[in-house]
Amino acid sequence: MELKWLLCVTLLALGTLAVQAHDMEDDNDGDDVVDIEDDLDDGIEEAEESKPETSAPPPAPKVTYRAPVPTGEVYFAENFDKGTLDGWILSKAKKDDTDDEIAKYDGKWEVQDMKDTKLPGDKGLVLVTRAKHHAISSKLSKPFVFDTKPLIVQYEVNFQNGIECGGAYVKLLSKTPELNLDQFHDKTPYTIMFGPDKCGEDYKLHFIFRHKNPKTGKYEEKHAKRPDADLKTYFTDKKTHLYTLVLNPDNSFEILVDQTVVNSGNLLNDMTPPVNPPREIEDPNDQKPEDWDERPKIPDPDAVKPDDWDEDAPAKISDENAVKPEGWLDDEPEYVADPDAEKPEDWDEDMDGEWEAPQIANPKCESAPGCGTWQRPMIDNPNYKGKWKPPMIDNVNYQGIWKPRKIPNPDFFEDLEPFKMTPFTAVGLELWSMTSDIFFDNFIICTERAVADDWASDGWGLKKAADGAAEPGVVGQMMAAAEERPWLWVVYILTVALPVFLVVLFCCSGKKQPSAAEYKKTDAPQPDVMNPEKEEEKDKGDKEEEEEEETNEEKLEEKQKSDADVGSASQEEEEEEEEEEDKKPALEEEETVNRSPRNRKPRKD
Repeated sequence: MELKWLLCVTLLALGTLAVQAHDMEDDNDGDDVVDIEDDLDDGIEEAEESKPETSAPPPAPKVTYRAPVPTGEVYFAENFDKGTLDGWILSKAKKDDTDDEIAKYDGKWEVQDMKDTKLPGDKGLVLVTRAKHHAISSKLSKPFVFDTKPLIVQYEVNFQNGIECGGAYVKLLSKTPELNLDQFHDKTPYTIMFGPDKCGEDYKLHFIFRHKNPKTGKYEEKHAKRPDADLKTYFTDKKTHLYTLVLNPDNSFEILVDQTVVNSGNLLNDMTPPVNPPREIEDPNDQKPEDWDERPKIPDPDAVKPDDWDEDAPAKISDENAVKPEGWLDDEPEYVADPDAEKPEDWDEDMDGEWEAPQIANPKCESAPGCGTWQRPMIDNPNYKGKWKPPMIDNVNYQGIWKPRKIPNPDFFEDLEPFKMTPFTAVGLELWSMTSDIFFDNFIICTERAVADDWASDGWGLKKAADGAAEPGVVGQMMAAAEERPWLWVVYILTVALPVFLVVLFCCSGKKQPSAAEYKKTDAPQPDVMNPEKEEEKDKGDKEEEEEEETNEEKLEEKQKSDADVGSASQEEEEEEEEEEDKKPALEEEETVNRSPRNRKPRKD
């Protein structure tokens, strides 16, 4: 046991010394640090020279990039790996109702490699500038018409510098005769807007579609409900994320991030405002009658104020039972002029007025219960009732809360197929951002889920695999952290090695039993071998058993002796009783003889 505790104390002491040594290194002066670093550099160089080549960690598995290729019919597919903006049109428009200095869509777009890329050759579209309006678009191979096939929109985004305020959403531009991609701006009609957007601490994932009113022909934006998932990580982790919108002919939709559903619903039930207006609306011309009574309770008109109700009684009165504390200094003020204060030398009485010393607490009041004129404390007035009001009773004329009557909605319509939206013929990015270097890649628009999944596997999937291969495992991360903070080794020892060592020490160690060779080889039977502690316990137990047996024997002897005494006494009593019984017949016979006439004496005359 002493050895175990000694080892534990030794480990703890080593850990404490390591922490103290690290703290002393941090507290050294600059010159000392330079000298120590020089010594460390020399030591490291020597260690590196003597280190065997086999100690280097194995290289991470290499992921080779290959541009994704669509595996089925697509309406649009772009991976930017050709390194140019061929097929994309930069907008030359100006934004309405904006200062001329920032009204132009002059934000810069380029095709670049992603920062810190793990896949050489994988390029993407980068929003390069900040605090500018950006607009770029590209035509689809053919217009998308909403009929019997689903719509799948998918692309990748990486906020390489994080994001302060800005969006990374796409717009599917409606097919109209007026569509001019050279003049693409914020008012250009679109069918669907989809993608991430953030400003401040508001993290959004938009899905908006423009629905055409079949009665008026006007378009109205319909917004999907907000996702329940926490979206913050997708904006802050500086990783590439895959955004997917799936829109089905049965009006259902799904929004996925990294192939995980974060929002879903139905176009008829989960959009704001609803696609279809209500059948009835409140009559705008209806007015509440003047005699309409909306009061559920009214004052009791028959109630009368009691005669003893005093509305003028004060809420507080002075306590007549209060007594002025002894020692109260009535003639001393609470505050006096500071006797140590002096008028400043630059005090000008003409400008500043007559100088007065500042007031301080009267020092004479510190030892007294109080100073100044004593006044009785105020207490609650038990007779206070306040202003009398009649009690409230149910209003027999209550008619409820008035609401205007319902009338048929003149604008009512019922569109049970909102999926059949306006066809679109181009995809565009119209963005304002306060952060630069937003990376876009691998756009695809198709109707088959398998095609989109294959495209994602060949693009985003490779990025994910390359990032995973480059990232160290848990052990590697711990080792790297310990290299930067040497004191972490102490934590690792105390949290990992020490518990394991203690478990092995306490569970697997024990006293060695003497072997049979230590005993003398004889034919006599060998005694059982016990540990000293067990032998002591056995000897102690045997001694207690012997003492208990002796005590029992003494008690038994005393009992037997007492039983013998009792037996002899009872025997003497029995003998005496037998003697008395033997004497009884003789006495009775003697009395009989004495009573007979023969034995009576003659009476003398």
